[in-house]
Order: sequence, then C-alpha cells, then structure tokens
Amino acid sequence: MRTLTLSLLIISLLSFSSIAQEKLSAKQAVIEALENNFQMQISEKQVEIAEKNNSWSEAGLFPTVELSASLNNTVVDNTNNPFTFTPGLIYNRSLSPGITANWNIFTGLGVKITKDRLAQLEEQSNGNANTILENTAYDVLTAYYNCLMQRAQLNNLEEVFSTTKLQVAYEEKRTDLGQSNKLALAQIQNQFYSDSINIIQQRIDYENALRNLLLLMNAPQEDIEGSKFPTLTDSLKIELEPIDEDVLVDQVTENNQNLKNQMINVELQRTNTQLQRSFLYPTLNLQLGASPSFGDFRSLSDNNLEAETQQINYFANLNLRYTLFNNWKNKRAVEVSKIQEEITQMNTEELKKQLVTNSINLSKQFIVRNKLVDVASTNVNYAQQAFELGQKRFKLGAINSIELAQLRNAYLNAKLNYTNLLFQRIQTYLEIYRISGNLLLTYNN
Repeated sequence: MRTLTLSLLIISLLSFSSIAQEKLSAKQAVIEALENNFQMQISEKQVEIAEKNNSWSEAGLFPTVELSASLNNTVVDNTNNPFTFTPGLIYNRSLSPGITANWNIFTGLGVKITKDRLAQLEEQSNGNANTILENTAYDVLTAYYNCLMQRAQLNNLEEVFSTTKLQVAYEEKRTDLGQSNKLALAQIQNQFYSDSINIIQQRIDYENALRNLLLLMNAPQEDIEGSKFPTLTDSLKIELEPIDEDVLVDQVTENNQNLKNQMINVELQRTNTQLQRSFLYPTLNLQLGASPSFGDFRSLSDNNLEAETQQINYFANLNLRYTLFNNWKNKRAVEVSKIQEEITQMNTEELKKQLVTNSINLSKQFIVRNKLVDVASTNVNYAQQAFELGQKRFKLGAINSIELAQLRNAYLNAKLNYTNLLFQRIQTYLEIYRISGNLLLTYNN
C-alpha cells in the first residue's frame, strides 16, 4: 500500500505539464525575434544614423553660413587726458551684428573622398545589421530545435517509464503470489524511482530550454517567468537537402556576411589612404560676409556731448593654404595608411581561407552525421525488438529482471543517442546554412 501511494504521488508529479499557450513554428520564432530583439532594434537605429550622415552636406560640399551679434559697453576715463576732444567720462555702446559664409572650394578632393567614406560607413552599418540578423536567426533556430530535442528526450524517458510502471505492478503481483522474491521487486522499484527522477529533471531541462527560446524572442517577462509555453509544431525529423561541397565553397566566397563586412573594411581603409593623400594638396577657401555696427556715445559729465554712429563692413576673402613642411607628417600618414590597408587585405584573405576550410569540414561532418543518424535509427529498431522480446521472455520466466533491465537500458540509450544525433545533424546544417549566407537570404526581408 505504501508503494502504491508513493507511485501515485510520483505519477501525479510526472503528469504535470505546462499548458500550451499557442502554436509556434521555427519560422515564426525567428520572425518574432527579428521584430522584437533588442540588438536588431539597435542595429536598425545605427543604420538610420548612417543613412542620415551619408549626404553631401555632411561631407562638406556646401558652404556654411553663420550669423553673429555682439553688444559692447565701455566707459572711457579722459579726465586726465589733455590730448582728447572728449574730456571727462565717456560712455560707449555699440551693437554689431554680422553674417559670414565660408566655402571650401578645393580641399584636395577631400569632400568627394569623405562622401565615399560616408557611403561605405552606411554599407558597413547595413553589413553589421545583417550579421546581427543572421546570428539572431541562427541562435533562435538552434534554441528552437534544442527545445525539440529536450522534448523528444522527455518523451523517450516517459515511454520507457510507462513500461517500468507495468513491470512494477506485474512484479508486485508475482511477489504476492509467491512467484518472485523481494529482491527482484526491490530492483524494479529502484528502476521506477530512478526513471521518475530522470523525467522530473528532463522536464526542468525542457522548460528551461523553452524559456531561453522566449528570451531570444524578447517575449514579455511574464511569459518567460510563467508556466504557459507555446506548442512547438516543427520536428527533429525534417528533410534536409544534400550539400554539394563545390557549390557550398562558391556560396561562402560570394555570400558570407562576415567576409563581406571584411571587404568593406578593406574599402574603408583604401578610402582612408586617399583621404590622407588629400592633405598633401593645397586648400582654397572663400569667405564672404557683412558686418554692420550701430553705436552711440555720450559724456557722463556733459549732457550736451552725445552722438550716434553707424557703419557697415563688407568683405570677400580668398585663402590659399599649402603646407610646405611639417616634418613629413602627412607623408608618413599616407605610408602608414597603406600598410594598414595591406594588413586589412591580409586579414580578409585569412578569413576567406578559414571560411572555405570550415565549409569543407562542415560539409563532410554533415555527411558523417547523416550516416550516424541512419545507423542510430537501425540501432533503435533492433534495441526495441530486443526489449519487446525480452519483456515476453521475462513474463515466461526465461530471463530475470536484471537481464530485462539491461535490454531496457540498451533500448533507452539507443533512443537518447538517436535523438541527440538528430539535433546534431540539424545544428551542423544550420551552421552550413549560415556560413553560406543562405540563412541571411532567407530572413533578410
């Protein structure tokens, strides 16, 4: 009776499950993450900033116009000055507004180079946003299929646990009838409680995986902390297209976003070299303006001495500037920029080789994992047949409970290994999908 009570308690714990809130596919999970993820929102703002900066006005093509005004008040003490026509204390007040326009007519093509650099910076911001998009999609898909794997492992444990419950009931009846002993019953009960612990722990792992998925999707906090989780509609047993190694290498060299970003860095460094070279040329600046002045003065000791003044100054200035010698600073800047350009180019070549090598390794790994999945599937079939046959022979008394437990564990391990290999195959495929740029192309819009 005590065993039955404990059994019912554990069964009630194991039967507790989260209430499904809604159905969720892998594609929907990625789309929601791309819409809500904080890093995606930040990257979109950075792209918006780069777009606003990419203009001729930011590059300095157009003149700048400044308006200024000053109000001056002074008191001149001419009490002891015999050489003045205005003796005593003189109070001066003047208002001087002004407008000035400055235009860089020629800066060694610096304006055009700066505009090209701003366009490249915008392209770089888009590239960084694409990288975040790609990484977000990959992380969400990996988390999604990890949830499926954790759920499948839970199902595997529960499936075997259901047979363990039947064996416990069967062994208890045999013990009551005197056909078995307490040792055999204790062994099967020990297996029962071990399975119960494993299922409870696996359920926790499954729910934690779901919470991690919701966190990547930036779901509301109450959904992440709650016990109502979405129902995942996809499966680990999905059809995956075969990988052509030659096509994969071509896709990596053409579409990989990290490689594209590195190429943009090369172009930016090349533009920086041109910008440093522009400082070797003279600059020509035009300045136009007008500055009127309105003033009045009066004597503090003679009320009859008072006058007002007014004048306007117009100016148009051309400034030509050329640095004859500054310790070869500009020349060194060009040479250093060229060296940095070479370094960036070498980094690009190194990254390209690494990506190509990784793509080949992943391609071969995917082939191996496909074979492992097939072998593991066959292993599950044979282990299941052996376990089912063992159950029949156990009821006939041909084998004991220890031998049956060995067959049961072999079947469970085969299923757990098969499920894990399914996830590893998908994980490898997703990595191939990302490194080839196809993941970005799929979710870019």
